[in-house]
Amino acid sequence: MKLRPQTVTLKDIARAMGLSIATVSKALRDSHEISPATKQRVCDYAEKHKYRPNLMAQMLRHKNGRSIGVIIGAIPNNFFSDVLNGMESVTFQKDYHFIITQSLESLQREKKNLEHLTWRAVDGLLVSLSAETQSIDHFKKVHESGIPIVFYDRVTNEIKTHQVVSDNVDGTYKGTMHLLENGFSRIAHITSSKELSITQERLIGYKNALEEKNIFFNNDYVKYCAHGGKDRDEVEEAIDQLLAMKPMPDALITASDRITISALAILKKKNISIPSQIAIVGYSNFSAPEVFQPELTTIHQPAFEIGRAAAELLIKLIETKRPPTKFEKRILPVELQVRESSLRVR
Repeated sequence: MKLRPQTVTLKDIARAMGLSIATVSKALRDSHEISPATKQRVCDYAEKHKYRPNLMAQMLRHKNGRSIGVIIGAIPNNFFSDVLNGMESVTFQKDYHFIITQSLESLQREKKNLEHLTWRAVDGLLVSLSAETQSIDHFKKVHESGIPIVFYDRVTNEIKTHQVVSDNVDGTYKGTMHLLENGFSRIAHITSSKELSITQERLIGYKNALEEKNIFFNNDYVKYCAHGGKDRDEVEEAIDQLLAMKPMPDALITASDRITISALAILKKKNISIPSQIAIVGYSNFSAPEVFQPELTTIHQPAFEIGRAAAELLIKLIETKRPPTKFEKRILPVELQVRESSLRVR
């Protein structure tokens, strides 16, 4: 992370371009009072010189508005809800305001959220990438401007900064190994977008367990949900494809809260008996998995601890007086919680 550079002000832009401060301000706010040509010239100059709305930042700080921006996949998600609770436990104690935005797995929303948060002059960002995100140039630009970022859960190695994740490889390894040791051998894996770090790491754990038990890896048994299961139809399509296989899988390991719960509901709707026809192990931070019938075996992530650690690391970056030279990737352990959905019926 670089030290924040001395940013230009509205006054600097106005002086350099021979315009009034009011004209520059209106141009940057896309006012109808300013001609398109002038607005374009002002915006181009502001972008080139990394202008940020310092007047707004001063206003927020004057109101004791130290703030942290958060980008998550979706709030109605048990994992992310727990993550937010962990973050808030730190930010409240440290007297930082908390601004939450949802990407809803959309790259366009992610970019808009980032634009909004930087306009609000947040002091730092906590980011989990959307399922559609492939290029992270929009985050690189913000990071290079001096705004510290910490990535959590869905991370990238293209920006040198702290990361906080769960042990994704170990999670699917444990879940797959549990199924294998209970006599299941045709284990399918329903997962998220291919681009996400969590998808890639969880696939490694799945493959490692199969290899250890000398089970052939069948690529047709891996189904990707491009939007992480946000759209239930994509989960149902994956299940339909698996059920049509000859022979069909005898077990599933699912890679997110939404995919896990949707898969369980879809299989029950199709009158597939669990676990006698298909067993299930799924990533889920659902607060009461025992209410499902059968009770759901889950890979439980330390979501609260992920959020807390990410917030702690970000605040350290914000408050440091010297740019850090070393960054850490915290990998927190997961827990396999065995219940009826994954046990072989004797």
